[in-house]
Amino acid sequence: MPHINLPSDFPGIMGLFKYREDTAKPINEFAEVLMRGESPLSAGERDLIAAYVSYRNECNFCTGTHSAIARQLLKEKSPVVDAVKQDIETADLSDKMKALLKIAGKVRVGGNLVNSEDVEEARKHDASDRELHDTVLIAAAFCMFNRYVDGLANRARVPICS
Repeated sequence: MPHINLPSDFPGIMGLFKYREDTAKPINEFAEVLMRGESPLSAGERDLIAAYVSYRNECNFCTGTHSAIARQLLKEKSPVVDAVKQDIETADLSDKMKALLKIAGKVRVGGNLVNSEDVEEARKHDASDRELHDTVLIAAAFCMFNRYVDGLANRARVPICS
């Protein structure tokens, strides 16, 4: 049950957007640029980062939503979405993507946990400044989105998917 009176037909962040359409507009614009705008990371990779961070934050709504999107976008590589939740090291990913997901995982806990060794590991596998930037921004943004949904208890009534 949400902590505030929200439209009942809209779980997760959508109900919060309906409640405050004035704040929803800039958040949606930001998310659209971040997740679908120009980036050296594919849209599938960006949704994989979002799903991973949301899963680690135990936000069922965002995990389900972005896992489903990542699976759709990654097509034949879709099994990796569930694999990264179990163990990044054994997931069928490039070493660069593994390094970026580890950075995203550290950002999820606290930005100051990302250290020069983490960045050097990603760079060793040809991660660009832009890929590092976008990874950190996606992780930070989804921490905010997850906390927004869960902080007002507007969770999905039933888990959408793992």
